[in-house]
Amino acid sequence: MNDHDPRRPLGARVGNWTPPPVPPAAAMEGRYARLEPMSADRHAALLYRAFAGHDAVWDYLPYGPFSSAAQYHRWMRDMEGQADPLFLAIQDLETGNWGGVASFLRIAPAAGSIEVGHINYAPALQRTRAATEAMALMMGWAFEAGYRRYEWKCDALNRPSRRAAQRLGLSYEGVFRQAAVVKGRNRDTAWFAAIDSEWPSLREAFGAWLAPSNFDARGGQIERLSDLTRLVRAADDPAL
Repeated sequence: MNDHDPRRPLGARVGNWTPPPVPPAAAMEGRYARLEPMSADRHAALLYRAFAGHDAVWDYLPYGPFSSAAQYHRWMRDMEGQADPLFLAIQDLETGNWGGVASFLRIAPAAGSIEVGHINYAPALQRTRAATEAMALMMGWAFEAGYRRYEWKCDALNRPSRRAAQRLGLSYEGVFRQAAVVKGRNRDTAWFAAIDSEWPSLREAFGAWLAPSNFDARGGQIERLSDLTRLVRAADDPAL
């Protein structure tokens, strides 16, 4: 074997690892957020109401905005039950309201890679503890199931999404130019990812940020999550 021949470099051996399972269509719940498989009959009307009047949340998604609750219900009915993307609806347990969706997609167990995407938060869910915990729960499921790489991709013009990825501890990996055409417009795609060796530190950061003691009497954060994840990130986004 040529593992030590510098003229023929090879990647490190991956030992004690087997391809992980695909995500099950099952609920996840934390202190502030609950995620469950998206259902048109259960979630469409509630989410349509949460998104109503906020068309900007659809700007960087390949679908929406929807002109009626019935149209959104039809879209959700077509999406629900798929294995990839596996859509999840998000509930804020502090208010009881359903306020967003996210999905696992591009699920590649043989490569140990999985992506989070189709993230859409209504304004009422944005900047809440539930919003952050939902992402922590999904990332935690992936790494604890045995995935090696957790990806986040977004339109390079979507600065809030780029900031969110970095805040959550995903490292910037670059921009794929002219990666897609979405709604008749060019899309350059910014890539972020976390890897399994980073998860223990990220899990600790999420736990510290989500702890009730990290919030004052008015609900304001004491420590910022971005500060807690800064030392874990391999590279920061130069556009931020």
